[in-house]
This record gives sequence, structure tokens and C-alpha cells, in this order.
Amino acid sequence: MAVVVPNMAEIFEEAYERAGLEMQTGYDLKTATRSLNLMLLEWQNRGYNLFMVDSGTLALSASTASYDMPVDTIDVIEHQIRTGTGTSQVDYALTRISGSEYAAQSVKNTTGRPSQIYVDRASDGVHITLWPVPDQAYTLYYQRMKGLDGLASGIGTTAGIPPRFVPALVAGLAYRIAVKKAEAADRVMGLKAEYEEQFALAASEDESRASFHVTPDMRGYR
Repeated sequence: MAVVVPNMAEIFEEAYERAGLEMQTGYDLKTATRSLNLMLLEWQNRGYNLFMVDSGTLALSASTASYDMPVDTIDVIEHQIRTGTGTSQVDYALTRISGSEYAAQSVKNTTGRPSQIYVDRASDGVHITLWPVPDQAYTLYYQRMKGLDGLASGIGTTAGIPPRFVPALVAGLAYRIAVKKAEAADRVMGLKAEYEEQFALAASEDESRASFHVTPDMRGYR
């Protein structure tokens, strides 16, 4: 059985109804679109969820230390240098360092296989700098947190949001609409609580299922 996901028109109507309102004019659509886009930006500040993680590669050139990440990148969360191919392929993890640690590096033009990466989350995008500077061509394999696409006109699809997050999307939009409407003021706190609950439910489900093992260090005990 297919998962039934409401389209954006239905999501807007549901959000207005939860706020005790009715979407009647073109401006109602415009203000709901604006609220939804702002909410998606807010989600990017709530930490990353699996549906926001994307994998990619970047070709590194000899003697070039700094590179620009794709424009919708929020952060780089995993990074490895790959050498060789086939059975001789080897991945080397890069250690992420801070801006101050990179600035303190006294010999920045040292060349070799990169072992450290500085991720600069600047206002114009995310940029990375590798050290040592690549001495030959390498391939950088990375996982990044990407931004969420907003809506330009208001009626589109929810393709960028997985079904498990749609209840949080509707609840959050209803809350944001109620905040802007005086006649819905008495519903604001209840809608906010519902939004936070739905987002927490989705976020707790949207996590890795990898096994996790803890082994105590018993060397100090006899």
C-alpha cells in the first residue's frame, strides 16, 4: 500500500483549519508560504536529521588547498580522502580542525596527503581548506547536511520532506499562522505544544539504526 501524503494545498488548508481559520484570499496563500519557508529555515537550526544528509565527492587538485562546497550545503559532517582503486583502494579519515587551529598552523603550504580539514561556514556558503595541501590529485568523499528547498509560489509538492515529517510540517505551519492572526490567539500555546511534540516524534525516529557497543575500561581494577 502506498503512503498517502497530502499535497501542499491540502497541507495549507489543514493548517488553517487547525488554527480555526479559513484560507480565502491570495494573500492567505502568500503569508502561509512565507511562514512555511521560514519554518524550514528554522528546521536547519534544530540539528540534522537523516533526510537532510547527502553524500558526494569532490575532485582535489595538486597544490590547491581550498574548495567551495555545493551552494545548499549547511555543514560537512563526514570526510575521507580516497586513494587507489579496486582492491588497492584505501580511505583515510580527515580530522576536522577549528579556524583558530588552522590559523595557528605555522607552515600552511606543506604538501602531502591531506590529514586535516577546516570547514568555514561563511555567510556566502561553506568552504573547506585541507592540510597538508594536496601533493597530487585525490578524491574527497563527504557527507553533508543540506538545506531544505522552500516554495516559490505556495502550491507545489512535499517531495523534499519525508512522510514521517509531514505531521510536524502541518503542526508547525498551523502554529505560525495562528501567531499572526489575532482571532487565533487563544490557540497559539496549544498549537505550539503540538508542533514541538510532532517534531520531537519525527526527529527521534529519524536516526541511525547502527549497532552501538560500550566496553568498559577495566585496566584500573584487579
